[in-house]
Amino acid sequence: MTLLKIALMGRPVLRRKAAPIEDPTDPAVAVLARDMIETMEDAGGVGLAAPQIHVDRRIIVFRAPAERLTAGEDPPPEGVTVLVNPVVEPLDDTIALGLEGCLSIPGLRGLVPRHDRIRYSGTGLDGGRIEREATGFHARVVQHEVDHLDGILYLDRMDRMETLVFDSELHHLLEKEEETDDD
Repeated sequence: MTLLKIALMGRPVLRRKAAPIEDPTDPAVAVLARDMIETMEDAGGVGLAAPQIHVDRRIIVFRAPAERLTAGEDPPPEGVTVLVNPVVEPLDDTIALGLEGCLSIPGLRGLVPRHDRIRYSGTGLDGGRIEREATGFHARVVQHEVDHLDGILYLDRMDRMETLVFDSELHHLLEKEEETDDD
């Protein structure tokens, strides 16, 4: 396995729509997925899309660790999911604000509106169809990674740029949001 270089914001590959993968069962796709998982884990991320490692193809890897889930959220599958040619469909109009960061935008976090309930589908490395419903953090991670396949960064989704902060200053944003919630 190989650790891959993560593309940082400003690289053109992050702003292009990625091409579909014709044969998800191609052994080269499995090697790419393994390298993506290793890179994601080494970087401490919960998701990674192929454009983030300079590969212009529609494949994502992600996990939703139990400690990141919110109360009442359905548990996602354990371990890492590999999804080729994914599609996301909102299940209702409920939008939730959540804090997001990105391996391609290191050191920053922002509050991003996302659909709270989605259905996602795609193909696994074995060629089988994967279809799941997701809520909360699980839904947020999937939407974030699929956005990368369409050349969209989380910054593009933010309603209020004043909620974009450096990781080292995150406590100020959290304090401000808590004050707003108390009002």
